[in-house]
Amino acid sequence: MTDAVAIDLQRYLLPGDRIVIGQACGEPTTLIEALIEQGHEVGGLSAFISTSFSGLFTPETAKSFRLSSMGAMGSLRVMSKAHELDVVPCHVGQIAPMIASGDFACDVALIQVSPADADGNHSLGLIADYVQSAVAKARVVIAEVNDQVPFSYGETIPASAIDYAVHVSRPPVEVRPGPITDTDMAMAQHAAAFIGDGAVIQMGIGAVPEVMLRLLRDRKDLGVHSGMVGDGLVDLIEAGAVTNARKRIDPGVSIAGALIGTRRLYDFAHQNPELRMCNTAYTHEAAVMAQLDDLVTINSALEVDLTGQVNAEQSGAAYLGGTGGQLDFVRGGARSPGGHAIIALPATAKKGTISRITATLSGPVTTPRSDVDVIVTEFGAAALRGQSLAERTKRLIAIAHPDFQEDLSREAHVIQQRGY
Repeated sequence: MTDAVAIDLQRYLLPGDRIVIGQACGEPTTLIEALIEQGHEVGGLSAFISTSFSGLFTPETAKSFRLSSMGAMGSLRVMSKAHELDVVPCHVGQIAPMIASGDFACDVALIQVSPADADGNHSLGLIADYVQSAVAKARVVIAEVNDQVPFSYGETIPASAIDYAVHVSRPPVEVRPGPITDTDMAMAQHAAAFIGDGAVIQMGIGAVPEVMLRLLRDRKDLGVHSGMVGDGLVDLIEAGAVTNARKRIDPGVSIAGALIGTRRLYDFAHQNPELRMCNTAYTHEAAVMAQLDDLVTINSALEVDLTGQVNAEQSGAAYLGGTGGQLDFVRGGARSPGGHAIIALPATAKKGTISRITATLSGPVTTPRSDVDVIVTEFGAAALRGQSLAERTKRLIAIAHPDFQEDLSREAHVIQQRGY
């Protein structure tokens, strides 16, 4: 294992450099530790990471470099609460094109890769999304070559593209499922009703997707096309539910941009031709998803107003989420022949004292009401596609917590009198 302090980043970094870091379970943790340790000695550094689960970024990090992200997701919430995170509003699918165009500066790329194969190519292993664009644009590419990272098929980096390789052997970042509540189970049951045999699924991580995957084990010939997948994918494949047999494109192969899970998922991914890692130009592209019949996408939110507008980013003054790939997948699912786009959220927050179905949003609109298809809470599913504003209001109140339905009805009446 390489000592982070022994890595001399000052040989490669210049004052004021803009750094792009591999995200999620693809975080190059040894390089991040070195950057935190040495960044202040270089000066004026800034870094971007889309999502982090390593827990390495803390408010103290600001002494070494300024951190930015597309949202306060994963362990970045602590940075947001301390006002030490610069949020760049953008979709996941926009990051790679913005790096390529220069709208998003990238002087240095810090990435994690697997050991090279016989041809000298390193697999991106656990994260594909915007890494290739960062490598292509950066003045300097520093790679953490980790022999515990799987060689997943799809995106690769030739050894010649790496300016400095740091060889390590350490467990990659893992994300384990959290506890599952009765609310999670109820939401998952309502959402699973929209997924039939042969459907192609996209979902994130968390308790609701975890439960949903359990509920889908009796389905036949499911397909996967997702920005990320977790350990539940392994369960569905082993149960025979996921075969990808009916997909018009990529038959027999699960498509993902990120592996976010545990060693079980990583071992499954190693040299497995049934899984292909792709960048966001493929996973999040509308033209690609348009070729998938029965695509069902499942995403989360902080709140939904009575017309169907979705806020997945901010609650009051607190930035708690991000745009992510939600809108890309909402549009993909809603426009897929036979498909659906589901937004799932608990009916209440703060121990039942606040309704998440609300008359007006407390934060920004992440997904416009014109794109919303199905909203799910533990109390049911509201199908909004093609419905009038008045009908949407009625259906959303019906899936709100009963304690808030009367107040929401009164507020809806006032809003209707104003003409929405």
